[in-house]
Amino acid sequence: MFDLIIRNANLPDGRQGIDIGLADGKIVAVEKLLQASAGEEIDASGRLVSPPFCDPHFHMDATLSLGLPRMNVSGTLLEGIALWGELRPLLTKDALVERALRYCDLAVSQGLLFIRSHVDTSDPRLVTAEAMLEVRERVAPYITLQLVAFPQDGYYRAPDGAASLERALDMGIDIVGGIPHFERTMDDGRRSLEALCRIAAERGLPVDIHCDESDDPLSRHIETLTAETIRHGLQGRVAGSHLTSMHSMDNYYVSKLIPLMAEAKINVIPNPLINIMLQGRHDTYPKRRGMTRVRELMDAGLNVSFGQDCAMDPWYSMGSGDMLEVGHMAIHVAQMGGIEDKKKIYDALTVNSAKTMGLNGYGLDVGCNADLIVLQASDVVEALRLKPTRLYVIKNGNVISRSAPRIGELFLKGRPTSIDPGLDYVPASG
Repeated sequence: MFDLIIRNANLPDGRQGIDIGLADGKIVAVEKLLQASAGEEIDASGRLVSPPFCDPHFHMDATLSLGLPRMNVSGTLLEGIALWGELRPLLTKDALVERALRYCDLAVSQGLLFIRSHVDTSDPRLVTAEAMLEVRERVAPYITLQLVAFPQDGYYRAPDGAASLERALDMGIDIVGGIPHFERTMDDGRRSLEALCRIAAERGLPVDIHCDESDDPLSRHIETLTAETIRHGLQGRVAGSHLTSMHSMDNYYVSKLIPLMAEAKINVIPNPLINIMLQGRHDTYPKRRGMTRVRELMDAGLNVSFGQDCAMDPWYSMGSGDMLEVGHMAIHVAQMGGIEDKKKIYDALTVNSAKTMGLNGYGLDVGCNADLIVLQASDVVEALRLKPTRLYVIKNGNVISRSAPRIGELFLKGRPTSIDPGLDYVPASG
Protein backbone atom coordinates (compact mmCIF):
# COMPACT_ATOMS: atom_id res chain seq x y z
CA MET A 1 0.00 0.00 0.00
CA PHE A 2 1.22 3.48 -0.94
CA ASP A 3 1.00 6.58 1.20
CA LEU A 4 -0.09 8.69 -1.75
CA ILE A 5 -0.80 8.08 -5.44
CA ILE A 6 -1.05 10.84 -8.02
CA ARG A 7 -3.18 9.60 -10.93
CA ASN A 8 -3.26 10.63 -14.57
CA ALA A 9 -0.32 13.03 -14.48
CA ASN A 10 1.52 14.69 -17.33
CA LEU A 11 5.28 14.84 -16.79
CA PRO A 12 7.79 17.49 -17.91
CA ASP A 13 9.38 15.07 -20.40
CA GLY A 14 6.06 14.76 -22.29
CA ARG A 15 4.76 11.48 -20.89
CA GLN A 16 1.01 11.57 -20.24
CA GLY A 17 -1.45 9.56 -18.16
CA ILE A 18 1.17 8.52 -15.62
CA ASP A 19 0.48 7.35 -12.06
CA ILE A 20 3.08 8.16 -9.39
CA GLY A 21 3.18 6.12 -6.19
CA LEU A 22 4.79 7.52 -3.05
CA ALA A 23 5.75 5.66 0.12
CA ASP A 24 8.08 6.35 3.04
CA GLY A 25 9.13 9.70 1.57
CA LYS A 26 10.24 8.23 -1.76
CA ILE A 27 8.89 7.79 -5.27
CA VAL A 28 8.37 4.04 -5.60
CA ALA A 29 6.37 3.75 -8.83
CA VAL A 30 6.06 5.79 -12.04
CA GLU A 31 3.86 3.96 -14.54
CA LYS A 32 0.54 3.93 -16.33
CA LEU A 33 -2.48 2.38 -14.63
CA LEU A 34 -0.75 1.64 -11.35
CA GLN A 35 -2.68 -1.21 -9.73
CA ALA A 36 -2.46 -0.27 -6.09
CA SER A 37 -4.25 1.58 -3.32
CA ALA A 38 -3.09 4.42 -1.10
CA GLY A 39 -3.98 6.35 1.99
CA GLU A 40 -4.71 9.33 -0.28
CA GLU A 41 -5.11 9.71 -4.01
CA ILE A 42 -4.89 12.87 -6.13
CA ASP A 43 -6.42 12.92 -9.59
CA ALA A 44 -4.15 15.19 -11.61
CA SER A 45 -6.64 15.06 -14.50
CA GLY A 46 -3.98 15.51 -17.16
CA ARG A 47 -2.20 18.29 -15.35
CA LEU A 48 1.54 18.79 -15.08
CA VAL A 49 3.33 17.08 -12.19
CA SER A 50 6.87 18.31 -11.73
CA PRO A 51 9.71 18.27 -9.26
CA PRO A 52 9.56 21.42 -7.09
CA PHE A 53 11.13 24.63 -8.25
CA CYS A 54 14.65 25.57 -7.15
CA ASP A 55 16.05 29.07 -6.74
CA PRO A 56 19.86 28.89 -6.86
CA HIS A 57 20.40 32.63 -6.33
CA PHE A 58 18.53 34.71 -3.75
CA HIS A 59 19.16 37.25 -0.97
CA MET A 60 16.95 36.18 1.90
CA ASP A 61 18.59 38.51 4.42
CA ALA A 62 17.33 41.48 2.36
CA THR A 63 13.95 40.15 1.28
CA LEU A 64 10.79 42.12 2.13
CA SER A 65 12.86 45.09 3.35
CA LEU A 66 11.58 47.42 0.62
CA GLY A 67 11.45 51.04 1.81
CA LEU A 68 13.82 50.55 4.75
CA PRO A 69 15.21 53.04 5.50
CA ARG A 70 14.20 54.65 2.18
CA MET A 71 13.43 53.76 -1.43
CA ASN A 72 15.99 53.26 -4.19
CA VAL A 73 15.19 56.42 -6.17
CA SER A 74 17.46 55.74 -9.16
CA GLY A 75 16.66 52.05 -9.29
CA THR A 76 20.31 51.23 -9.92
CA LEU A 77 22.52 48.44 -8.60
CA LEU A 78 24.95 50.88 -6.98
CA GLU A 79 22.24 52.83 -5.15
CA GLY A 80 20.81 49.52 -4.00
CA ILE A 81 24.19 48.54 -2.54
CA ALA A 82 24.51 51.97 -0.89
CA LEU A 83 20.98 51.70 0.50
CA TRP A 84 21.68 48.25 1.92
CA GLY A 85 24.75 49.78 3.56
CA GLU A 86 22.46 52.29 5.29
CA LEU A 87 20.07 49.59 6.44
CA ARG A 88 22.68 47.07 7.60
CA PRO A 89 23.59 48.78 10.92
CA LEU A 90 19.88 48.87 11.80
CA LEU A 91 19.29 45.15 11.21
CA THR A 92 18.23 42.95 14.09
CA LYS A 93 18.18 39.18 14.20
CA ASP A 94 14.48 39.03 15.05
CA ALA A 95 13.47 41.25 12.15
CA LEU A 96 15.65 39.31 9.70
CA VAL A 97 14.18 36.00 10.83
CA GLU A 98 10.61 37.28 10.70
CA ARG A 99 10.91 38.61 7.14
CA ALA A 100 12.70 35.49 5.92
CA LEU A 101 10.06 33.16 7.40
CA ARG A 102 7.28 35.17 5.78
CA TYR A 103 9.04 34.78 2.46
CA CYS A 104 9.48 31.04 3.02
CA ASP A 105 5.74 30.67 3.59
CA LEU A 106 5.19 32.38 0.23
CA ALA A 107 7.79 30.15 -1.40
CA VAL A 108 6.04 26.97 -0.26
CA SER A 109 2.76 28.10 -1.81
CA GLN A 110 4.63 28.66 -5.08
CA GLY A 111 6.14 25.17 -5.06
CA LEU A 112 9.62 26.56 -4.36
CA LEU A 113 11.26 24.14 -1.93
CA PHE A 114 14.98 24.60 -2.62
CA ILE A 115 16.68 27.98 -2.20
CA ARG A 116 20.30 29.11 -2.19
CA SER A 117 20.64 32.45 -0.40
CA HIS A 118 23.63 34.76 -0.27
CA VAL A 119 24.21 36.13 3.24
CA ASP A 120 26.01 39.45 3.60
CA THR A 121 29.08 39.01 5.81
CA SER A 122 30.44 42.56 5.54
CA ASP A 123 29.18 43.63 8.97
CA PRO A 124 31.49 42.08 11.61
CA ARG A 125 28.44 41.60 13.87
CA LEU A 126 27.35 38.84 11.47
CA VAL A 127 23.76 39.26 12.63
CA THR A 128 22.70 38.27 9.11
CA ALA A 129 24.57 34.98 9.39
CA GLU A 130 23.08 34.24 12.82
CA ALA A 131 19.59 34.96 11.54
CA MET A 132 19.82 32.93 8.35
CA LEU A 133 21.32 29.95 10.16
CA GLU A 134 18.27 29.99 12.46
CA VAL A 135 15.96 30.26 9.46
CA ARG A 136 17.72 27.33 7.77
CA GLU A 137 17.03 25.16 10.80
CA ARG A 138 13.42 26.25 11.21
CA VAL A 139 12.41 25.71 7.57
CA ALA A 140 14.35 22.44 7.14
CA PRO A 141 11.21 20.24 7.28
CA TYR A 142 9.90 21.79 4.07
CA ILE A 143 12.58 23.99 2.43
CA THR A 144 16.19 23.10 1.78
CA LEU A 145 18.03 26.38 2.36
CA GLN A 146 21.66 26.68 1.31
CA LEU A 147 23.67 29.66 2.55
CA VAL A 148 26.53 31.50 0.83
CA ALA A 149 29.01 33.63 2.76
CA PHE A 150 28.82 36.78 0.65
CA PRO A 151 31.15 39.75 1.27
CA GLN A 152 28.74 42.31 -0.23
CA ASP A 153 31.19 45.22 0.19
CA GLY A 154 34.13 43.27 -1.19
CA TYR A 155 36.44 40.62 0.25
CA TYR A 156 39.33 43.11 0.31
CA ARG A 157 37.40 46.39 0.04
CA ALA A 158 35.37 45.97 3.23
CA PRO A 159 37.14 46.43 6.57
CA ASP A 160 37.54 42.97 8.12
CA GLY A 161 35.90 41.51 4.98
CA ALA A 162 38.23 38.52 4.79
CA ALA A 163 38.06 37.74 8.52
CA SER A 164 34.27 38.10 8.64
CA LEU A 165 33.82 35.67 5.76
CA GLU A 166 35.98 33.06 7.49
CA ARG A 167 34.02 33.50 10.73
CA ALA A 168 30.73 33.03 8.87
CA LEU A 169 32.03 29.78 7.42
CA ASP A 170 33.09 28.67 10.88
CA MET A 171 29.53 29.36 12.08
CA GLY A 172 28.13 26.85 9.58
CA ILE A 173 27.53 28.73 6.35
CA ASP A 174 28.55 26.21 3.74
CA ILE A 175 29.28 27.97 0.42
CA VAL A 176 32.00 30.51 -0.41
CA GLY A 177 30.85 33.68 -2.16
CA GLY A 178 32.43 36.82 -3.54
CA ILE A 179 31.93 39.94 -5.65
CA PRO A 180 35.19 40.67 -7.52
CA HIS A 181 33.79 43.46 -9.71
CA PHE A 182 33.03 45.49 -6.57
CA GLU A 183 36.62 45.47 -5.33
CA ARG A 184 38.54 48.72 -5.76
CA THR A 185 40.57 47.51 -8.73
CA MET A 186 40.40 44.76 -11.33
CA ASP A 187 43.54 43.29 -9.77
CA ASP A 188 41.95 43.22 -6.30
CA GLY A 189 39.04 41.37 -7.87
CA ARG A 190 41.42 38.82 -9.34
CA ARG A 191 43.21 38.37 -6.02
CA SER A 192 39.89 37.93 -4.21
CA LEU A 193 38.95 35.05 -6.53
CA GLU A 194 42.32 33.40 -5.95
CA ALA A 195 41.80 33.63 -2.17
CA LEU A 196 38.15 32.53 -2.22
CA CYS A 197 38.77 29.48 -4.40
CA ARG A 198 41.70 28.49 -2.20
CA ILE A 199 39.50 28.74 0.90
CA ALA A 200 36.82 26.61 -0.77
CA ALA A 201 39.36 23.97 -1.78
CA GLU A 202 40.87 23.83 1.69
CA ARG A 203 37.46 23.56 3.37
CA GLY A 204 35.91 21.26 0.75
CA LEU A 205 33.12 23.74 -0.01
CA PRO A 206 31.35 24.88 -3.19
CA VAL A 207 31.85 28.37 -4.63
CA ASP A 208 29.20 30.82 -5.87
CA ILE A 209 30.46 34.19 -7.11
CA HIS A 210 28.61 37.35 -8.10
CA CYS A 211 30.73 37.65 -11.21
CA ASP A 212 31.00 40.47 -13.76
CA GLU A 213 27.61 41.92 -12.83
CA SER A 214 28.18 45.01 -14.95
CA ASP A 215 27.90 46.34 -18.50
CA ASP A 216 31.69 46.51 -18.81
CA PRO A 217 32.74 44.46 -21.85
CA LEU A 218 36.32 44.35 -20.51
CA SER A 219 35.44 42.76 -17.17
CA ARG A 220 37.37 39.50 -17.00
CA HIS A 221 36.58 37.95 -13.64
CA ILE A 222 34.80 34.93 -15.10
CA GLU A 223 38.04 34.11 -16.91
CA THR A 224 39.90 34.21 -13.58
CA LEU A 225 37.18 32.19 -11.85
CA THR A 226 37.46 29.56 -14.57
CA ALA A 227 41.23 29.35 -14.20
CA GLU A 228 41.07 29.11 -10.40
CA THR A 229 38.38 26.44 -10.64
CA ILE A 230 40.69 24.25 -12.67
CA ARG A 231 43.75 25.13 -10.57
CA HIS A 232 42.07 23.92 -7.37
CA GLY A 233 40.19 20.96 -8.86
CA LEU A 234 36.77 22.51 -8.20
CA GLN A 235 35.17 21.53 -11.50
CA GLY A 236 31.39 21.27 -11.20
CA ARG A 237 31.37 22.88 -7.73
CA VAL A 238 31.64 26.51 -8.89
CA ALA A 239 28.86 28.84 -9.98
CA GLY A 240 29.24 32.14 -11.79
CA SER A 241 26.16 34.23 -11.02
CA HIS A 242 24.91 37.07 -13.23
CA LEU A 243 27.78 37.24 -15.82
CA THR A 244 25.98 40.21 -17.39
CA SER A 245 29.17 41.65 -18.88
CA MET A 246 29.18 38.73 -21.33
CA HIS A 247 26.23 40.43 -23.01
CA SER A 248 28.57 43.26 -24.06
CA MET A 249 31.78 41.33 -24.72
CA ASP A 250 33.45 41.04 -28.08
CA ASN A 251 32.24 37.95 -29.90
CA TYR A 252 35.75 36.71 -30.63
CA TYR A 253 36.66 36.82 -26.94
CA VAL A 254 33.45 35.03 -25.99
CA SER A 255 34.24 32.30 -28.54
CA LYS A 256 37.39 31.62 -26.47
CA LEU A 257 35.77 32.13 -23.06
CA ILE A 258 32.79 29.79 -23.32
CA PRO A 259 34.89 26.66 -24.10
CA LEU A 260 37.09 27.50 -21.09
CA MET A 261 33.99 27.73 -18.91
CA ALA A 262 32.79 24.40 -20.26
CA GLU A 263 36.17 22.82 -19.48
CA ALA A 264 35.85 24.00 -15.87
CA LYS A 265 32.20 22.84 -15.70
CA ILE A 266 31.10 26.24 -14.43
CA ASN A 267 27.45 26.44 -13.37
CA VAL A 268 25.93 29.61 -14.80
CA ILE A 269 23.16 31.47 -12.94
CA PRO A 270 21.54 34.37 -14.79
CA ASN A 271 18.89 36.32 -12.90
CA PRO A 272 16.52 37.54 -15.63
CA LEU A 273 14.23 39.77 -13.54
CA ILE A 274 17.04 41.67 -11.88
CA ASN A 275 19.46 41.69 -14.80
CA ILE A 276 16.92 43.26 -17.13
CA MET A 277 16.00 45.80 -14.44
CA LEU A 278 19.46 46.91 -13.32
CA GLN A 279 21.71 46.62 -16.36
CA GLY A 280 22.05 49.06 -19.25
CA ARG A 281 21.39 52.01 -16.95
CA HIS A 282 24.09 54.13 -18.59
CA ASP A 283 22.70 53.51 -22.07
CA THR A 284 20.38 55.89 -23.87
CA TYR A 285 19.34 54.06 -27.04
CA PRO A 286 19.86 51.40 -28.11
CA LYS A 287 19.65 49.92 -24.60
CA ARG A 288 21.37 46.64 -23.83
CA ARG A 289 19.22 43.84 -22.40
CA GLY A 290 21.79 43.14 -19.72
CA MET A 291 21.41 39.35 -19.46
CA THR A 292 24.18 36.90 -20.23
CA ARG A 293 24.30 34.73 -23.37
CA VAL A 294 21.89 32.04 -22.26
CA ARG A 295 21.37 30.26 -25.58
CA GLU A 296 25.07 30.17 -26.44
CA LEU A 297 26.00 28.85 -22.99
CA MET A 298 23.33 26.15 -23.13
CA ASP A 299 24.41 25.15 -26.64
CA ALA A 300 27.98 24.76 -25.39
CA GLY A 301 26.80 22.24 -22.79
CA LEU A 302 27.11 24.43 -19.71
CA ASN A 303 24.63 23.92 -16.90
CA VAL A 304 22.46 27.07 -16.88
CA SER A 305 19.95 27.69 -14.10
CA PHE A 306 17.91 30.78 -13.30
CA GLY A 307 17.68 32.65 -10.02
CA GLN A 308 15.10 35.09 -8.70
CA ASP A 309 17.79 37.10 -6.86
CA CYS A 310 15.53 39.61 -5.09
CA ALA A 311 12.01 40.16 -3.82
CA MET A 312 10.93 43.56 -2.48
CA ASP A 313 14.32 44.77 -1.32
CA PRO A 314 16.70 47.69 -2.03
CA TRP A 315 17.43 46.38 -5.53
CA TYR A 316 14.01 45.23 -6.74
CA SER A 317 10.60 46.51 -5.73
CA MET A 318 8.74 43.52 -7.15
CA GLY A 319 9.02 39.75 -6.73
CA SER A 320 6.54 37.01 -5.89
CA GLY A 321 8.53 33.87 -5.11
CA ASP A 322 7.29 32.47 -8.43
CA MET A 323 10.08 30.86 -10.44
CA LEU A 324 7.75 30.63 -13.44
CA GLU A 325 7.79 34.43 -13.47
CA VAL A 326 11.58 34.20 -13.72
CA GLY A 327 11.33 31.71 -16.58
CA HIS A 328 8.68 33.82 -18.32
CA MET A 329 11.06 36.79 -18.33
CA ALA A 330 13.95 34.59 -19.49
CA ILE A 331 11.99 33.49 -22.54
CA HIS A 332 11.57 37.10 -23.59
CA VAL A 333 15.02 38.44 -22.76
CA ALA A 334 16.90 35.44 -24.20
CA GLN A 335 14.52 35.38 -27.17
CA MET A 336 13.91 31.66 -26.64
CA GLY A 337 10.28 31.37 -27.72
CA GLY A 338 10.36 27.99 -29.47
CA ILE A 339 8.80 24.91 -27.92
CA GLU A 340 12.16 23.22 -27.35
CA ASP A 341 13.55 26.51 -26.04
CA LYS A 342 10.79 26.68 -23.45
CA LYS A 343 11.50 23.14 -22.32
CA LYS A 344 15.12 24.18 -21.73
CA ILE A 345 13.93 27.22 -19.79
CA TYR A 346 11.76 25.00 -17.58
CA ASP A 347 14.72 22.70 -16.97
CA ALA A 348 16.70 25.76 -15.86
CA LEU A 349 14.12 26.28 -13.10
CA THR A 350 14.16 22.66 -11.95
CA VAL A 351 16.69 19.97 -12.88
CA ASN A 352 19.49 22.36 -13.90
CA SER A 353 19.12 24.33 -10.68
CA ALA A 354 19.09 21.10 -8.69
CA LYS A 355 22.42 20.21 -10.34
CA THR A 356 23.84 23.64 -9.54
CA MET A 357 22.81 23.19 -5.91
CA GLY A 358 24.13 19.63 -5.74
CA LEU A 359 20.78 18.22 -4.60
CA ASN A 360 20.61 14.48 -4.04
CA GLY A 361 17.43 12.51 -4.74
CA TYR A 362 15.83 15.26 -6.81
CA GLY A 363 13.59 14.30 -9.74
CA LEU A 364 10.70 12.11 -10.79
CA ASP A 365 12.43 8.76 -11.14
CA VAL A 366 11.79 5.77 -8.92
CA GLY A 367 14.00 6.16 -5.85
CA CYS A 368 13.92 9.96 -5.86
CA ASN A 369 12.62 11.90 -2.89
CA ALA A 370 8.83 12.29 -2.84
CA ASP A 371 8.96 16.04 -3.45
CA LEU A 372 6.53 17.12 -6.19
CA ILE A 373 4.16 19.84 -7.30
CA VAL A 374 0.91 19.63 -9.26
CA LEU A 375 0.28 22.66 -11.48
CA GLN A 376 -2.90 23.84 -13.16
CA ALA A 377 -1.38 23.43 -16.61
CA SER A 378 -1.06 20.56 -19.03
CA ASP A 379 2.66 20.86 -19.85
CA VAL A 380 5.74 22.99 -19.24
CA VAL A 381 5.02 25.29 -22.20
CA GLU A 382 1.57 26.11 -20.83
CA ALA A 383 3.00 26.52 -17.33
CA LEU A 384 5.53 29.10 -18.50
CA ARG A 385 2.85 30.98 -20.42
CA LEU A 386 0.23 31.09 -17.68
CA LYS A 387 2.25 30.91 -14.45
CA PRO A 388 -0.59 28.77 -13.07
CA THR A 389 -1.70 27.84 -9.57
CA ARG A 390 0.26 25.19 -7.70
CA LEU A 391 -2.66 22.97 -6.78
CA TYR A 392 -0.63 20.67 -4.54
CA VAL A 393 2.84 20.98 -3.06
CA ILE A 394 4.19 17.69 -1.74
CA LYS A 395 7.22 17.29 0.52
CA ASN A 396 8.50 13.88 1.65
CA GLY A 397 5.28 12.36 0.39
CA ASN A 398 3.02 14.69 2.40
CA VAL A 399 0.79 17.40 0.97
CA ILE A 400 1.98 20.60 2.65
CA SER A 401 0.05 23.13 0.55
CA ARG A 402 -3.21 23.02 -1.40
CA SER A 403 -4.69 25.76 -3.57
CA ALA A 404 -8.00 25.96 -5.40
CA PRO A 405 -7.75 26.24 -9.19
CA ARG A 406 -8.35 29.51 -10.89
CA ILE A 407 -11.85 29.63 -12.36
CA GLY A 408 -12.99 31.04 -15.69
CA GLU A 409 -9.98 30.19 -17.86
CA LEU A 410 -11.30 28.94 -21.19
CA PHE A 411 -8.43 26.56 -21.75
CA LEU A 412 -9.47 24.69 -18.60
CA LYS A 413 -12.98 23.96 -19.80
CA GLY A 414 -14.00 20.50 -18.72
CA ARG A 415 -11.46 20.25 -15.94
CA PRO A 416 -12.37 20.28 -12.24
CA THR A 417 -13.02 23.74 -10.83
CA SER A 418 -12.77 23.08 -7.12
CA ILE A 419 -10.68 21.19 -4.62
CA ASP A 420 -11.55 20.28 -1.07
CA PRO A 421 -9.92 22.89 1.15
CA GLY A 422 -7.22 21.83 3.53
CA LEU A 423 -3.75 22.79 4.64
CA ASP A 424 -1.37 20.31 6.21
CA TYR A 425 1.56 22.71 6.08
CA VAL A 426 2.11 24.75 9.25
CA PRO A 427 3.61 28.17 8.38
CA ALA A 428 6.93 28.81 10.07
CA SER A 429 6.02 32.41 10.67
CA GLY A 430 3.08 31.24 12.75
